[in-house]
Parts: sequence; C-alpha cells; structure tokens
Amino acid sequence: MVWKKESKMGGNVVQQEYRITRENRRLSNGHNSFLIFFTGLSGSGKSTISSALDEKLYNEGIKTFVLDGDNVRRGINKNLSFSPEDRSENNRRIGEIANLFVEAGLVVLAAFVSPYKKDRNNIKNTVGPENFIEVYMATSLEVCERRDAKGLYKKARAGEIKNMTGISAPYEPPEKPDVVLTQSNSIEESVDIVYNKIKEKLQLEDE
Repeated sequence: MVWKKESKMGGNVVQQEYRITRENRRLSNGHNSFLIFFTGLSGSGKSTISSALDEKLYNEGIKTFVLDGDNVRRGINKNLSFSPEDRSENNRRIGEIANLFVEAGLVVLAAFVSPYKKDRNNIKNTVGPENFIEVYMATSLEVCERRDAKGLYKKARAGEIKNMTGISAPYEPPEKPDVVLTQSNSIEESVDIVYNKIKEKLQLEDE
C-alpha cells in the first residue's frame, strides 16, 4: 500500500492507493464498471426501470448494485431535508458512493429525482464522464400525478409538502441525456432500450 499526500487537506488526510485496482476488479468480474443514472420526477418510473434492468443484468452474470433515492434517504442521508442545499448535498454523497462502487468493479444503477443540472454534472465528474450514462425518465407531470403511488403529489397540492419537485420546486431536464424514456415505453421496452445502449460498454477493452 502506498500513502499519497493530499495537499488540499493540509497534510492531515492522505489518500491510500491500493494494490488491487479498479482495472483488476473489472477483469475479475469480466465486465466494465460504470454508473447508469436515472433522473426524473417522482413517479416517472426510475425505480421500476432500474430494478427491472438490474434483474436482467444480474441474470446475465453482471455484478450490479442499485442506489435508490428513498433507500438512501432512510440511511446515510436521513439527516438531510429537501431544501435546495440539502438536495445538492444528497446528490454529492450519491456521487461519492457511486464512485466507490464503480471502483469496486460494479455496474451501479442509481434512481434519483436529482432536479438540478449542476448536481447531475457534479456526479458525472465524480465518477468520470466515461463512466456515466444518464437516463432521463421524461414522463409528464400529469402522468406522474395520476400514478402518485406514494401520495406525495396529493399532499403537495394540499400544501402538506413543501419543495415538491414539479409542484413547488423546479426540475431542470437534462439537455443531452444518453437515453430518453417516456410513459409510452413499456417496462420491457425501456429495459431493452437502456440495455442496448450499454451492452457494448459492458465489454472490457481487450475483449
């Protein structure tokens, strides 16, 4: 193990460089590692599609892990609110966690509203642009409200929830997402569309 000084932290924190690298772990797993980032309004289908794609990849022997917005907020990010500042911190932590899984050689599927472009760009830069696939769930607000599986839109319309994305807080759509899915795409179609986008990326460069 090599100790590498991190000058920005005044020498009090050092970065550890490990003998087993990301490339070693990718070779061991037999596939590339990267982040598939699903963004869109609540109820747009992020969790549904990411879970279905996760199952497909798992059945093909791909080592994966899913990071879901609600699950992360119940654990490591349970101290954060839905203010703009805390949303950005929520996303910053997501990016760092995702990067660790990418370093571990896994395909990470992350499902988060992530309403601000700057936060999504920060995640992209954290994992590296070459390791970032952005999937925009472009389901309309009307459809999301009609689904309202969690009852959040009803509460937001009644004034019981503040900072509800799409109602009382903004959502900034991706400008150039890698994949766009809408309510017209079935679950099966959506999974196939994303899979076809990433299947070549799964291959190691020397294969």
